[in-house]
Amino acid sequence: MPASASIRVLVVDDQMTMRSLVRTGMQQLGFVDIAEAPDGEEALRSMLTRPVHLVISDYNMPKLDGLGLLRAIRGHPPLAKTAFIMLTGRADKELVQKAVQFGVNNYLVKPFTVTTLKEKIEAVFGKLT
Repeated sequence: MPASASIRVLVVDDQMTMRSLVRTGMQQLGFVDIAEAPDGEEALRSMLTRPVHLVISDYNMPKLDGLGLLRAIRGHPPLAKTAFIMLTGRADKELVQKAVQFGVNNYLVKPFTVTTLKEKIEAVFGKLT
């Protein structure tokens, strides 16, 4: 069984189409346990009741953005070690530096391919198969 099947994932994005694209890519890579949230607040509530191994979160969202979610996760000891990949259309240096400062594990720029998604995840977890 590929390692991807044993990794619980939470996809966080305010756009349903983007969540769907990420979910489809993850399923192609063998992930089966994929939850979704439309914003950082709901993602955090979800993680408190059902922790995940990997969060793939958009940066720009209402209520609680990706950086805020990352900071909240890193600041809460039971969740602090959760892998976090920031997903955004903005690849500006300042945002990347802030995300790194707050402990992001990797960065994925939209639009992305399944191959790029796999590379970013494998950079965090090692080979998936």
